[in-house]
Amino acid sequence: MNSDILYRTLLTFAIVAFGLAVFWAWNKWQLHRLRSAAQGRAPGLEGLRTGAAAVLYFTTADCSVCRTAQRPALEQLKAAFGELIQVIEINATERPTVADHWGVLSVPTTFIIDPQGQPRRVNHGLTSRAKLAVQLAEFLPPQPPASAAEQLAAK
Repeated sequence: MNSDILYRTLLTFAIVAFGLAVFWAWNKWQLHRLRSAAQGRAPGLEGLRTGAAAVLYFTTADCSVCRTAQRPALEQLKAAFGELIQVIEINATERPTVADHWGVLSVPTTFIIDPQGQPRRVNHGLTSRAKLAVQLAEFLPPQPPASAAEQLAAK
């Protein structure tokens, strides 16, 4: 009896680990494919400012999570980073070929684009402002430390 439970538990962990490994590999392959295909401007990046990191954000008109959570998080990022970042919103229903090119299967989906126009991170589903900020910070110039007054105002 105990060996049967142990076997089932180990099998469950193996299946979950395999699923996570496939998901991780899929994301890595997708980013590699997009970087390789982005010789010129990739579809959806027509308005990308050169030298600015960007968030490419896929949504639809009927996505309530996009309206109530993802879009406000992106607006807060834009306010915090100002001109250092750009947010590009794509309606996946209106531009299905762009969504297909990027491999978007669900919304919201966000891609972090580095200042050279290369996709570096992908987030499927709702992504917090904090996670997006950490991902963007990798591709932004170092910021001087905030003054004591700014630190206190942030609290």
